[in-house]
Amino acid sequence: MHQTGSQRARAEGSKRQPPAERANLYDEVTGRIVSELEAGRFPWVQPWGRPNGQGFSAAPGLPRNGLTSRNYSGVNVLILWGAVIENGYPSQSWLTFRQALEAGGNVRKGERGTRVVYADRFTPEAEKERARQTGGEARAVPFLKRFTVFNVAQCEGLRPGLATDPAPLPERQVVPIAEAVIAASGVDFRIGGDKAYYVPSADYVQVPPQPAFHEQINFYRTALHELCHASGHPSRLNRNLRNAFGSKDYAREELIAEMGSAFLCAALGIVPTVRHADYLASWLDVLREDNRAIFRAASQASKAADWLLARYAETQDEGREAA
Repeated sequence: MHQTGSQRARAEGSKRQPPAERANLYDEVTGRIVSELEAGRFPWVQPWGRPNGQGFSAAPGLPRNGLTSRNYSGVNVLILWGAVIENGYPSQSWLTFRQALEAGGNVRKGERGTRVVYADRFTPEAEKERARQTGGEARAVPFLKRFTVFNVAQCEGLRPGLATDPAPLPERQVVPIAEAVIAASGVDFRIGGDKAYYVPSADYVQVPPQPAFHEQINFYRTALHELCHASGHPSRLNRNLRNAFGSKDYAREELIAEMGSAFLCAALGIVPTVRHADYLASWLDVLREDNRAIFRAASQASKAADWLLARYAETQDEGREAA
């Protein structure tokens, strides 16, 4: 999906393509997305950025053209979000090679662009003539054109003020009741890094810092997901947590944690904006194989959510008694 700047003229100059080339372009774009899904990666729903040497990657928002401020749409949103996350770019603004020159700068030497596509329809002159002769309607022909864009972070010398990104997120968007649930769990809860996980052998949860999340409310959805895993520790609800990655038991545990997090968010009035779909295929395999699996997973999810809420209720009772 990447193209060097030296290839820009061919990429931007192509106005129409014959059917075979058009089909290949559809295959190319679809193939990349399918390969991501087959690898279990849904980069466009990852709710936090990656470290990039200047904090974390881009602020929330749709990718947009840095010169025109127009948002990209359709499959290009997925392509450009994926590129931002993959490369840790600090901006959602993009330019073509020529637009970088128009903006007073240039693409830095050696940078690789990201190929996006433009879909439209045109009416051939022969079709217009046929319609005039028959009195019918002229049929438009769809076409797909590829072109290459560069994140503004790949450019230099650009004039200031190009499609500026949204204001930085606040340092924390605190939801007091969620913070209280986390604290009341008694689980070793660590903040840092760029991954979220629970380590059964050491019994701790780690989640990226809240400012790293594109939409900070999703910090709590992720935190509660990992705490639901922690509720299965032998000292708590004693679920089987030593499951090989990719196994059906691993998928079952992920389903429990995902539903448990959803139950907790509903109970606490938290409205997250994303849902992880990374384990969707394996969840479907589990559910298709066993028609009772969803009942067992939902029951375990309720127990995990209830366990965390019960710890929170106990601390509230202790606080009232102390007062």
